Amino acid sequence: MSSNPAEQVRRFAAHIARFYESAYSAPYRRHQRRAQRRQEDLFRLLVMSEALGVPNPASFYTLELLPFLLEDFHAWHLRMGLEHSPVDGFRCC
Repeated sequence: MSSNPAEQVRRFAAHIARFYESAYSAPYRRHQRRAQRRQEDLFRLLVMSEALGVPNPASFYTLELLPFLLEDFHAWHLRMGLEHSPVDGFRCC
């Protein structure tokens, strides 16, 4: 099953392009992940602010997102420096 030589050249060029893209972005991956984690933590804080005792004017809309954020709640509150769950009635530790 030999394929078209032009198709082989296209695939090879695509592999080369992916290699150079990954080589260029490799030094910045850690910083990108850290920035993304900080944005996710801020978003989680905004969504859970009503449960934490901070008034949230958009709590009606963010309440729907709460079940999706409870999956990794334990890792989040440990990252924030809280030993135990800050939400009354919700024990994860």
